[in-house]
Amino acid sequence: MKGTILVVDDEKGQREILDMILKKEGYRVVTVPGAREALESLESDEFDIILTDLTMQGISGLELLERVLDENPQQCMIIMTAHGTIDSAVEAMKKGAFDYLEKPLDRDPLLLTIWRAFERLDLLQENRKLHKQLEANQVVPTIIGSHPKMKEVYRVVNKIAPTSSTVLIFGESGTGKELVAQAIHNGSARKDKPFLAINCAAIPESLIESELFGHEKGSFTGASSREIGLFEAANSGTIFLDEIGEMNVSMQAKLLRAIQEREIRRVGGKISIPIDVRIISATNKDLEQEIRKGNFREDLYYRLNVIRINLPPLRERGSDIIALAEFFARKSADADNIALKGISKPALRILSNYSWPGNVRQLESVIERGVLMTESDFIQAEDLPVEIQRERMPGSGLSIDIPAEGICIDDLERELIIKAMERTGWIIGKAAPLLGMTYKTLQYRLEKYAIAKPEKMTHNPS
Repeated sequence: MKGTILVVDDEKGQREILDMILKKEGYRVVTVPGAREALESLESDEFDIILTDLTMQGISGLELLERVLDENPQQCMIIMTAHGTIDSAVEAMKKGAFDYLEKPLDRDPLLLTIWRAFERLDLLQENRKLHKQLEANQVVPTIIGSHPKMKEVYRVVNKIAPTSSTVLIFGESGTGKELVAQAIHNGSARKDKPFLAINCAAIPESLIESELFGHEKGSFTGASSREIGLFEAANSGTIFLDEIGEMNVSMQAKLLRAIQEREIRRVGGKISIPIDVRIISATNKDLEQEIRKGNFREDLYYRLNVIRINLPPLRERGSDIIALAEFFARKSADADNIALKGISKPALRILSNYSWPGNVRQLESVIERGVLMTESDFIQAEDLPVEIQRERMPGSGLSIDIPAEGICIDDLERELIIKAMERTGWIIGKAAPLLGMTYKTLQYRLEKYAIAKPEKMTHNPS
């Protein structure tokens, strides 16, 4: 059995047609003639998808949508309407509908929409399953995501964690580089030894040598006693050098010597001290470009870049946003002892469509704010920052004016798809996340609208 669908329509003939089509595809189908009966069915049964007419006698489909999502914002609902105006479609989508279908229904668009809805439900289930697996996995317990780029990160982390290899992590600010470093440490034989981190950009140049290697009493003004540095304190453990690209060149030479000789000397000291530490470093800079500029030592780069891990920005792993948001919501609610049931579908839609320049760190901050600001059991769209609610698809450059005669949704969707494809060089795999679609869905839409990459202009000499 593929899944369960509740069909709500006051037209008997329409119910019978939908029942026949959907059962033939292997779905379990329950049909009811109105919203009141639908609400009664939901009291005794659970449905993966609710497919409801918009205009019905008594309680309308829009009111049914509001009542159901108020009780369970995670419920997937698809609206059917014979009045396919932009107003009714936009209102339904704003209130949390997954999608809408215009009557008279065509079999193929109906089944595609149902398939997309189940694909989204499967993705949510996979994310939750992966989260449970990660919690049980001692190597990567706090890294969330099922995007292929993150699965590659997990593969590398699990493979190299038990070794003593030096690791260099590349990623934008806020992508979780320290979490990956901690996961590597936790999966190694050093997990019971210290894990110490230092942000090289946050320490003044005059103090970073002392922070790393320690100093002797009287070695400089203010050195009133002997102090050990991070390398000594982390002996037999792991040291994480964040923002290594910000370290000045003279300090890079001293770090290189410490790595090569496996010993350090405190500032003002004369004795070399053996060290046994695993070094994991991270940067958001292109170190090869910094080498060409003379800002980073090439020999140090090759010492640090034994194992390289590339962390993707959040905008390149959009399918992980919902899992991350739900994880942060639970974490924040538990920390503040707040009875939160989750995040509403309209809020999840907004979160999924935002570009997240601050990456995972920004998402966590936004969710924490939402947990504290919401006055209901779910984080609502209005609990999110205004700038996140208002952002258009990144790079679309599209400004929409609705003329008096209305607008055609198909034309609008076609224009968005073309802009996304142009922006990504006509690569489906890159354009799909921008549009909130899967690869297969975008492929279908390209065929549906007969969209093809323009042929290169050729010059015919006269």
